[in-house]
Amino acid sequence: MENQQANLQIMITLQEWDPLGYGAGSYETEAVDVLEAAHQFDDPAKLARKIQSIFEFSFEEIIPLKECENMAQKLITIINNATCEL
Repeated sequence: MENQQANLQIMITLQEWDPLGYGAGSYETEAVDVLEAAHQFDDPAKLARKIQSIFEFSFEEIIPLKECENMAQKLITIINNATCEL
């Protein structure tokens, strides 16, 4: 999987995620920020905290860290699969 395809898969995964109950696809700006963070952090715990802070900044609500950890692991897996295939 090339980097572009990984980014597309990450965006699809994030757009399907509805962590605050506003409806899937309601987090376009946050998804872009999380995509960028996913390429910066390879540690799921650090990425999870970054995801949590991105959504907290935008919505002034805190997503439980466990949900962010689950998403971080999915995103890192997508990126790792992309790098392994290069």
